[in-house]
Amino acid sequence: MAVRILAVIPARYASSRLPGKPLVQIDGRPMVQWVYEAAGRVPSVERVVVATDDERVTKAVEGFGGEAVMTSPAHPSGTDRVAEAVRRIGAEIVVNIQGDEPLIDPHVVEQALQPLLAEEAVVMSTLCTRLKDEGQWRDPNVVKVVRAANGDALYFSRAPIPHPREATFPAGCPVYKHLGLYAYRGDFLERLTELPPSPLEQVERLEQLRVLEAGYRIRVVETVHDSIGVDTPDDLERVRALVVGSHHQHGQHGRQT
Repeated sequence: MAVRILAVIPARYASSRLPGKPLVQIDGRPMVQWVYEAAGRVPSVERVVVATDDERVTKAVEGFGGEAVMTSPAHPSGTDRVAEAVRRIGAEIVVNIQGDEPLIDPHVVEQALQPLLAEEAVVMSTLCTRLKDEGQWRDPNVVKVVRAANGDALYFSRAPIPHPREATFPAGCPVYKHLGLYAYRGDFLERLTELPPSPLEQVERLEQLRVLEAGYRIRVVETVHDSIGVDTPDDLERVRALVVGSHHQHGQHGRQT
């Protein structure tokens, strides 16, 4: 039966920098379980599924009582994997929660959903947070976004944007880091997967530019929270250290959000 709001966690087993990434252990639990449990605490979400291409991930998810959907190993992106899961289940609104962000805050996910709940004209939304570090602003691995007055994205780039003529860190103008969490209307997600890769997308290697080039709008919600993606062994150790630090701070098991 179709649901109104569905959270899908794409979890591909293969990773060149961190093999078996969804199943790496963080405080005795696989990383995908941390994400799944956080998604389950998002107030508006009615159902959570993991979309994977590997039986080992499915077995682990079912082992902790979660729901997994097997998807094709041939998908070129996590968005396509999410879309396949949505075709099987059906949903009015879908939130794509990355499977490599174990410390994701449920309230951040709820923030991303709010524009679609409040405005029928919004078909897709994402998040940003203010950048105050010039090094991150200049880092091509940190994606930046500039927004219109209503919050719609004007452009996403790996380049430092906005780029002042003096080429110094902008003063008096907010600089935003894009956070890779997306919410869509179910029918729009299907339309998105049918769009061909666009020129700007291919140049910047940013899939969301395909949406803008096709003439659609993306609402970008500012949040005070940042995200920590686990892409490398160093990232994993950083997250593990944060979890241990949280134990010492709160004197209890797990990370509270």
